[in-house]
Amino acid sequence: MAVAAVGRGASCNAAARALGCATSTVVGAVRRYREAGREALRDRRAANGRPKVDSRFRERLARVLAGTPEDWGWCRPTWTRELLCLELQRRGLPQVSVATMGRVLTSIGARRKAAKPIVQCPWPGWKRRRRLHVLKCLEAYTPAKEPVLHVDEVDIHLNPKVGLDWCLPGQRRVVVTPGNNQKRFLAGALNVRTGRLTWVEGRSKASALFIQLLWRLAGEYRRARRIHLVLDNAAVHASQKTRRALEHLGGRIVLHFLPPYCPEGNRIERVWLDLHANVTRNHRCRTMSRLMVRVHAYLAARNAQRSASPYLRRADLRRTA
Repeated sequence: MAVAAVGRGASCNAAARALGCATSTVVGAVRRYREAGREALRDRRAANGRPKVDSRFRERLARVLAGTPEDWGWCRPTWTRELLCLELQRRGLPQVSVATMGRVLTSIGARRKAAKPIVQCPWPGWKRRRRLHVLKCLEAYTPAKEPVLHVDEVDIHLNPKVGLDWCLPGQRRVVVTPGNNQKRFLAGALNVRTGRLTWVEGRSKASALFIQLLWRLAGEYRRARRIHLVLDNAAVHASQKTRRALEHLGGRIVLHFLPPYCPEGNRIERVWLDLHANVTRNHRCRTMSRLMVRVHAYLAARNAQRSASPYLRRADLRRTA
């Protein structure tokens, strides 16, 4: 195609732009054609033998990427293309270049990502799984007159959380921060059956904020014989002030604690992620009062949407199951 384009009168640069290749590729093809004719245009890689990169090579590479270099005996915490070449060669596979390794990584969909820091639960695996199973049974088999809610707190910062956004080439989204950060805190409770969220606002994440939520729930579910709360092991959930508040409520509210460092067991975490994605990330509110108006408006609209859509309620129940 490059030779044909040049033969029609196009320049090598124009032919390269049209074909999406390097100008040197077009120049080399034209030179070979002029020197040896059509036979010189045949693919000269036909005699190279069996390809080095095949399905077995890609499968071994995917298996290596499932671990870290330290798992396979290397004194380095992250992979490089050079190190991947050495590791696969050590496993008896053909030696390939760094550029070839880069193409293979692209072909299997691998890309460089930032690591996600987590805190591992100190409980044994069987104990953690058993506790989560008990909480799932609580949600599934508790009588309808006894609501089950997932409880957690979230921080709202005036300095916006910076996140990804679509931009044109050569441009970058600019978010002006107020400088002096301010904070507000929300304590929320998500009903696992209806998807309705109950929340309160405070200026500190102390026992008073959680106790305020307890009284709010007691008033909102006044006909419930017992209210079950699934929550994490934060200090405010087990403080002396909280215990006294639970005694004043007559034992109507029962706390069920998740295993330590187990946020995936608390469904309200998904609500807070949506809140940050829709309100606080890259926000442009200059005052905390304006930001909190948007926060409360979003949560109220979410409750209204759940109340009006039976499909969303069924989806919540399926996720619970």
